[in-house]
Amino acid sequence: MNKTEIPPDPDQRWEWIKYQLRIKGTSLAILARGLGVSDTAVKNAKRTAYPRMERAIAKALGLKPIDLWPERWNADGNPHRIRSQRAEKNASYSQEHNPAYDLRHRKTGTAG
Repeated sequence: MNKTEIPPDPDQRWEWIKYQLRIKGTSLAILARGLGVSDTAVKNAKRTAYPRMERAIAKALGLKPIDLWPERWNADGNPHRIRSQRAEKNASYSQEHNPAYDLRHRKTGTAG
C-alpha cells in the first residue's frame, strides 16, 4: 500500500480507511468484534484521538498509526496527548474494592 495515497482531509481519509478495510476483507464492525468493543468505540477514532482503536485500524491495514493520523501521533510512535497522564486501558476491578463506589442504591435512613 502506498502511503502517498492516504488523503490529507480527515473526512476523505476516513472513507479511504473504510474502503481499504473492505478491500482486505474486513470492516470496522469486524475489528470491533475482534477487540470486544462496540462499533461506536471504533468509529470514535474518526473524530477524536483514540490510540487503542487507531492502532487496531492501522494494524489491520498494515500501516502505523502515524501514517493514518499524523496530527495525532509523534514521530517516536507515541500518541500526541493533551492529557498525558490519562491511561489508555480501563482500570480493572481490584480486590481492594471501595464500597463507596458501589452502584447499588438504598433508601436513606434505612439500615444497609
